[in-house]
Amino acid sequence: MIKQLSRVQLTGTQINYYFVCPTKLWLFSHNISQESSSELVGMGKFVHESSYSRENKNIIMDRIGIDFFKKGEGITIHEIKKSKKLEQAHRYQLYYYIYYLQEILDIPNVDGLLDYPLIRKRERLMLTDEVKKEIERILLEVNEIVKQPQSPPPIEKPYCRKCAYFELCWV
Repeated sequence: MIKQLSRVQLTGTQINYYFVCPTKLWLFSHNISQESSSELVGMGKFVHESSYSRENKNIIMDRIGIDFFKKGEGITIHEIKKSKKLEQAHRYQLYYYIYYLQEILDIPNVDGLLDYPLIRKRERLMLTDEVKKEIERILLEVNEIVKQPQSPPPIEKPYCRKCAYFELCWV
């Protein structure tokens, strides 16, 4: 059942936004995009593009976009982030990519690295049975939010003022 649900083709960004804000998730999922005008998003893109310059980046598989990967005994996918401020969202975005490759595309032996080049930190993530169950629960919840006829009401968070969607929620 969960494989069929996952084939709904959720993106890593949607999983990330689930942790950041349900309103942002709903707006993004309904093609209301504000990111192109956001300075913070632009800074994140710059960090992404200027880091790991020797790597072949932005690999698209179905609807997931992997920053880059390395082959060894298995596959290690990398997700590049500007800062650790939304670390839980970053982790679950990467967990989703690992889940997607292993469970949907049947690619064995996949792990991930969260890369924070500006602070020179890395975190290795592996898909455990516990995390897999959590991802499956999150997939159901993301789909429920996206299916709603209108966006969930915004909940004020400390980072709302810097969000690209701020004016849609609070002005």
